[in-house]
Amino acid sequence: MAWNEPGGGGQDPWRTPRRSGDTPPKIDQWIKDLGRKLGNQGGDSSGGEGGSGMPSSTTIGLIAGAGLALWLASGVYIVNDGQRAVVTQFGKYVTTATPGPHWHLPAPIQSVQTVDVDQFRSKQMKMQMLTSDENIVEIEMAVQFNVKDPREFVFNTRDPEGVMQASFESAVRSVVGKNTMTFVLTDGRAEVVTMVKQQLQDMLDNADPAFRTGMEVQTVNMQDAQPPESVQPAFADAIKAREDEQRLINEADAYSAGILPVAKGQAAQVVEDARGYRARVENAAQGESQRFLDLLAVVKSSPEINRQRMYLETLEGVMSKSSKVLMDTQSSSGQGNSNVVLLPLDKMLQNVQDASAASQAADTLKPVAPATSAAPAVRVQPDLRSRTAP
Repeated sequence: MAWNEPGGGGQDPWRTPRRSGDTPPKIDQWIKDLGRKLGNQGGDSSGGEGGSGMPSSTTIGLIAGAGLALWLASGVYIVNDGQRAVVTQFGKYVTTATPGPHWHLPAPIQSVQTVDVDQFRSKQMKMQMLTSDENIVEIEMAVQFNVKDPREFVFNTRDPEGVMQASFESAVRSVVGKNTMTFVLTDGRAEVVTMVKQQLQDMLDNADPAFRTGMEVQTVNMQDAQPPESVQPAFADAIKAREDEQRLINEADAYSAGILPVAKGQAAQVVEDARGYRARVENAAQGESQRFLDLLAVVKSSPEINRQRMYLETLEGVMSKSSKVLMDTQSSSGQGNSNVVLLPLDKMLQNVQDASAASQAADTLKPVAPATSAAPAVRVQPDLRSRTAP
């Protein structure tokens, strides 16, 4: 007969059999049964329900030892990579544990608080700020940071990330307030980010040791920087004018780059020509002076002969430019000398023709030629008479 059929005698394999009656067993009875099984029965050995018994000292020691082992085993902990564990004893700092398995005195003597030092935390801010030229700009920036000192991060401040947020806003206000609006919105974005990062880290590191947060700034990003919405059209016009100015400057630089080399080349050529001219003049002067010195030495050696030679050379130079010729001849009587004056008609006619050609050339160069009278014809009458000196 199956156990679940009527009349099966209640042989349910999943039901716990009871010792007597239908009443559930008592807890104290179970403790007594455990004591008897361990061979440490106390009190009446009849085992009635009304008997009283307590476990022996050996049982209590075993139970206490097992509890102590479990309590000590609860002090084992493992620190993962990228984390640090701050161990405290009754709330006082003891040590900082590195990654790996460790053990500490179990609670409530010591406790462990793990800190993720590799995790990048971030804070953002967006607000209006006043610049040094009394303009308002809207700045949106973000900062990323991590924990470099777990002890300071856990113990020095109640809310280290809140301190980071306040310090970040203070650093941004300080940097923006020291620069102009144009610098912050245009060319100075990268410099503003660098200055904010440096000032923020200085604020965190140079604070009182009791208030250091143990955090290190990794990156600072300027996500947006704009003037107030009401002045954005005017600011756009200013940006366009600045771009036009830069374009004109670039064009002027390109023009100067093309002109300056040519001008420098011409200036260098003029300087070289001047140096060559100076060298030629100096050499010529030195040659003339040397020639004069050589001539002076010769003159000093034969003064009479050189005086006569110089006299003849001077007369030759003077008489060669004269249109008259003087001849030294004897008279018909054979006594004394007579001077004969010759008029070189060919030379005189040539001089007249040269003067006329020069006058015509000067007239052609004038814008309006004035009326000029015709030059009178030169009539040359040769004087063939000779005069004999008395």
